[in-house]
Amino acid sequence: MRIQQLFDKAAQTYDLNRRQLIHGFDDFYGTAIDIIPYPANAEIEILDLGAGTGLLSAMVAQVYPQATFTLVDIAGKMLEQARQRFTNKPDQFRYQVMDYAREPLPGNYHVIMSAMSIHHLTDADKLGLFGRVCEGLHSGGIFINADPILGDTPAIQQHYHNTWLRKVKEQGVSKTDLSAALERMTEDKCTPLDIQLAWLRQVGLQDVHCWYKNYGIAVYSGRKE
Repeated sequence: MRIQQLFDKAAQTYDLNRRQLIHGFDDFYGTAIDIIPYPANAEIEILDLGAGTGLLSAMVAQVYPQATFTLVDIAGKMLEQARQRFTNKPDQFRYQVMDYAREPLPGNYHVIMSAMSIHHLTDADKLGLFGRVCEGLHSGGIFINADPILGDTPAIQQHYHNTWLRKVKEQGVSKTDLSAALERMTEDKCTPLDIQLAWLRQVGLQDVHCWYKNYGIAVYSGRKE
């Protein structure tokens, strides 16, 4: 698959330019962590969809040191970077190369989370995934997605893109990294935020809410009763 090849290619340098390519990096990831509804000492099980190099899981593990993590991704080389990141914590982190868009989720969890991944799925695959996410959550569990979204109109979407391009250039992103990011973005299949929130309600999640939005990126969640 082309998306797998693109992210395998980016595996070695992926983390290095995250702050340049995601404007509002700290608030974006910080919000995703802040809305996890468990105490810091909770022994919870967490599934990271499209975990890549383990960036989000690493941040969450700093706040939830007793949590156990299952990292899944279609790009095996990205997960190899995650293995290296967590090499001193073999009992806390598990890894599985899989296409989570179509395959059953591996187990049940208190938190299912994702960052910068689900926007690669078609609308039909997103809706199907959300249904499996609902099934894969423990009662009271939460699904958190931090991801790009599509503007409600072409004009709004163009403004999102132009703003992102201006901001990443202001952050000093290299031409090579920007070119690689734009190539990966050709595989994007973003969906408007309101539609995704409606899908979460449709599959049975409660307290569906967008907690953070900065132009074309958002953090939203839904809870299982």
